[in-house]
Amino acid sequence: MHFMTALRAAWQRNDSLLCVGLDPDPARFPAHLAHRPDAILEFCKGIVDATADLVCCFKPQIAYFAAHRAEDQLEALIAHLHERHPGVPVVLDAKRGDIGSTAGQYAVEAFERYRADAITVSPYMGRDSVEPYFEYPDKGVILLCRTSNPGGSDLQFLDVGGGERLFERVARLVADEWNASGNCGLVVGATFPNEIARVRELVGELPLLVPGIGAQGGDVAATVGAGRSADGTGLMISSSRAILYAGGGEDYADAARRAALDTRDTINRYR
Repeated sequence: MHFMTALRAAWQRNDSLLCVGLDPDPARFPAHLAHRPDAILEFCKGIVDATADLVCCFKPQIAYFAAHRAEDQLEALIAHLHERHPGVPVVLDAKRGDIGSTAGQYAVEAFERYRADAITVSPYMGRDSVEPYFEYPDKGVILLCRTSNPGGSDLQFLDVGGGERLFERVARLVADEWNASGNCGLVVGATFPNEIARVRELVGELPLLVPGIGAQGGDVAATVGAGRSADGTGLMISSSRAILYAGGGEDYADAARRAALDTRDTINRYR
């Protein structure tokens, strides 16, 4: 299924704009998982099984797996998601950016090894560095645009001519020139609602992946008001730590479900 088709279906089926980020930190796992060799997989399976009917997508962050030599557990997790929760898209948060030949290998890694439905990438090296991902027209390509970190303004606010800021140029390029297969999205941080509104103005109905609510402090009402599309969708609003670590005991998955339900319903109040 095309990533965008699956995403639209999940928006409707689960009545949700919530994306749960999967950033597993073994130091924060419940004690009963502490010494398991597959602790990362088991922790994440508990989270996804408890929340899959409440989300529009899941977003595993590849560094949290690779740092612990757990790439095999990431493969197993995505296979589990596809088997147990078909129709819920998986966005591999990798933020790759490199020359075309290397990007081609990253695309194989994301879409053939891990079987992700979409990937986050950096547009900094230009179109030829992202074209290998476009060779998978049914897969989502979500490009960094206006990020939620404080240092994002160092580059993203630079004037690139005529008063246009760099993040605006990225948004316009992706929407107007790079989205030939209708599979592009943009990353726009929840900590900057004015920029979310500006990106939405530039890109029309293009989906936006919006990290920064929860632990990073982004305002839900401002985010939804600035970024929703005309039909009240158009957003993948990501929360990770506030959901993953809502509880610290053996009932951590139940606590995560309660936190995800509360977050989804809070988002929906402003749609």
